[in-house]
Amino acid sequence: MNQSAVISKQASSMALSILFAVSFVHLLNDAIQSVIPSMFPLLQETMHLTFGQIGMIGFVLNITASLLQPLIGLYTDKKPMPYILPVGVLFSLVGVAGLAYAPNYAVLLLFVILIGIGSAVLHPESSRVAHLASGTRKGLAQSIFQLGGNTGQAIAPILTAFVFVQYGQKSMIWFTLFAALAVIVQFRVAQWYKKDLSQRAARAAVKPVVKRESHLKKGTIVLSMTILITLLFSKFVYLASMNGYYSFFLIDRFGFTIKQSQFYLFILLFAGMAGTFFGGPLADRFGKRNIIWFSILGTAPFSLLLPYASPTAAVFLLICIGVILMSGFSVIIVYAQQLLPGRVGLVAGLFFGLGFGLGGIGSAVLGAIADTTSVAFVIKLCAYLPLLGVLTILLPSDRTLQGEVK
Repeated sequence: MNQSAVISKQASSMALSILFAVSFVHLLNDAIQSVIPSMFPLLQETMHLTFGQIGMIGFVLNITASLLQPLIGLYTDKKPMPYILPVGVLFSLVGVAGLAYAPNYAVLLLFVILIGIGSAVLHPESSRVAHLASGTRKGLAQSIFQLGGNTGQAIAPILTAFVFVQYGQKSMIWFTLFAALAVIVQFRVAQWYKKDLSQRAARAAVKPVVKRESHLKKGTIVLSMTILITLLFSKFVYLASMNGYYSFFLIDRFGFTIKQSQFYLFILLFAGMAGTFFGGPLADRFGKRNIIWFSILGTAPFSLLLPYASPTAAVFLLICIGVILMSGFSVIIVYAQQLLPGRVGLVAGLFFGLGFGLGGIGSAVLGAIADTTSVAFVIKLCAYLPLLGVLTILLPSDRTLQGEVK
């Protein structure tokens, strides 16, 4: 093997390790963030909160990330900032430390905002790092990155059931260790990121990179982005109903304890890990539009049955919903990045931001609806949202997106 081949192999191995590093930090970040909705039943019990107040916690957490992420992505597309990565995690560290000892509802909201800021910094820049480290396997890279986040989300209800329910709100202080570990890992990622940017700049000086522009008409791009955002709405508002209120539904309907209800939420999110992992590679093989279609519309039969299912049947339905629904998010991001070439940070910030924002707004609105109707009504109403996946038929095909068909 010649020297250039050895160097290429070493670079590829390093890029893969960085990809798994940002996925691991995504795991830690989303575990911290997802514990908050998992603790809603506990917080309602200890702080005597209404469903409206619970919904507002979810709104504040998600809308903070929603507003900041596109702005951060837009700015760093023009001026990448490698060392913003560990700085962002510091916000989460302070937020989770304060959350453990928040004496009242107002202070709780303040520290939730700090966690939202940390999440807003992480997603667009870490997604860019995943994009840079991916080589030609963009779908696989985004799936690995997103797998970390979904794993963190799946861990949250288990931690709630076996730690927070038993030891209370103050036990969240242990999450500062997770956040501190994430700071260390992100610092290492930032060093690689800075070096990679320098190497790309040096290559561009010798052979300038031609700026890519989409060959699609502006109207087609606008319509496609509108459809993708609508699909995000269906996905994240449905997930907001499940993450925030399905536990209450199980407690009310079947007399479950908080710990028992968290097990069902874990099943949904754990199944989502599998869906996330396979979604990107399947999209690389069978086409992005096909997997997007499957991930949203394919969820509908199971979501519509879930509110009427027995506890045993619910386990099967939750597995199907998790695997199918979670398979599409990384694919949607890669599809959108092809719609807007050269806007990796903006697209990642926009879509992660919209995901958080729609989830936050959904959480607040659904909480108000639950106060005036019932939790059961909320779960039944949101079961229809995946039907919006039929709009995928209006998206350009993969061949059209890549310019193979005009």
